[in-house]
Amino acid sequence: MKPISTPNAPDAIGPYSQGYEANGLLFTSGQIAIIPETGEIAVGIEAQAHQCCKNIGAILSAAGCSYGNVIKTTCFLSDMADFTVFNEIYADYFTSKPARSCVAVKELPKGVLCEIDAIAVK
Repeated sequence: MKPISTPNAPDAIGPYSQGYEANGLLFTSGQIAIIPETGEIAVGIEAQAHQCCKNIGAILSAAGCSYGNVIKTTCFLSDMADFTVFNEIYADYFTSKPARSCVAVKELPKGVLCEIDAIAVK
C-alpha cells in the first residue's frame, strides 16, 4: 500500500490521507471544495462542484492517473435541488462515465454543498 499526497489538493482536515494506492487501484478520500492555494472554500454549487473535481484530478495526477482511469465515484450533495447543476459540471470532468452513487446528506464538512470520492484503476 502506498499513500498518495500532493500540494495541489487540500490537506486532509482529519486523520486520513488524500489517497491510497493498493493492488493497482487508487482510492481517494472525499474531496470538498477547498481551494488548495488559499485554504478558502469556493462559493456556490457551481464553483464547489468544479473545485471538488479539480481536487480529485490533482490526486489522480499525483498517482499517475487521469479522470479516464476512474471506475467509480461517490458523490454527496447537501441539497438534491443542486443535482442538475452538479451533474452538468461533473460530466465535464468524468467524461468516461464511471459507475457512480449520488446521495443527499444532512450536512457535509465545513458546510460545503458537495463532496466527491473516487476509485481509479492504474
